[in-house]
Amino acid sequence: MKQPLCLFFVLFCVFSRFVGATTSYTWKVPAIYVFGDSTVDVGNNNYLTNSKTKANYPHYGIDFPHSRPTGRFSNGYNQIDFVAIHMGFRISPPPYLSLNDTNNHQILKGLRGVNFASAGSGILDSTGENIITGTQQLLYFETLRSKMMAQPNADQVAQRLSMSLFLISAGGNDALAFFATNNSPNNSAVLLFYNTLLSKYENHIKTLYSLGARRFAVINVPPVGCVPSARVLNLTGGCINGMNQIAKGLNDAITALFSKLAVALPGLKYSIGASYDLTLSAITNPLSFGFKEVGSACCGSGKLNAQSYCIPNATYCMNQKQYLFWDLIHPTQQASKIAASVFYNGSAQFVGPITYKQLVYSDN
Repeated sequence: MKQPLCLFFVLFCVFSRFVGATTSYTWKVPAIYVFGDSTVDVGNNNYLTNSKTKANYPHYGIDFPHSRPTGRFSNGYNQIDFVAIHMGFRISPPPYLSLNDTNNHQILKGLRGVNFASAGSGILDSTGENIITGTQQLLYFETLRSKMMAQPNADQVAQRLSMSLFLISAGGNDALAFFATNNSPNNSAVLLFYNTLLSKYENHIKTLYSLGARRFAVINVPPVGCVPSARVLNLTGGCINGMNQIAKGLNDAITALFSKLAVALPGLKYSIGASYDLTLSAITNPLSFGFKEVGSACCGSGKLNAQSYCIPNATYCMNQKQYLFWDLIHPTQQASKIAASVFYNGSAQFVGPITYKQLVYSDN
């Protein structure tokens, strides 16, 4: 949605005070706070001694500056990095566990933001092992917020929180874990799973709201039955429809939840990026997205290159931009770049009820 020139000028003046005069970047929001799983983790799990869910080794990061593995499950950047760029930031917020007294001065003022996401985590705390659970991510944010509100000009910090973006990308691991123990679930089992998960999700959103969050950018659950690790389980190499149906039902419930909360919680605004629909569209019409391979992983080993993670002795393709999947589960940097662009200012087919851009420029 194009903004009137006069409105853009006003917004520029408002947000320019957040960045100061020394930077050439104009932030469209004061900060971004990130919660979720490996789709948006930028390195928190690197600091978890007992966690095996890490991507801090080659060939992860081969397309990152200096070909450095950072903990992102990608050949380079992931979705939050590109969302941050669309929001006017040079780089995405740092992982929470990397913070110390020398690198958190802006953050304590309610600027820049923090990434709490942890690979392997889910909405349910029972999902994942030796990771930062969804509940713990919120507790970390609550601890940080307490420090922020203890700073001078706490009112300004609170205002910045209300104007900041709270991005959530979670649920995929929950769906995978559920299907792993319920290959042919009956309706009552599926309904119980949805109700349990949605109750937890609702509590998370209400907790963030009580702590000052008002603008929620959500990335919904992708078609987990189409990731290479799932396709390997299918003799035909095709998607596993039962897994996709679990993900789709979960997405429908999340959409209904936010619609309800937007009415119940004054000032709450949201935008949901339809990772599910976008991924299926890329699989159905790969050439329209610039992809040539949408079924197998670029990096891995075995059938579909999806029977191991992208470990140092794995093989990887040389045309990463033409692949939808980097490893057995996660998208390539190119796929993440496309998704972030679509969610920021794309078609209503893939983001709604408003775009991330409209969420940023919506009235306070």
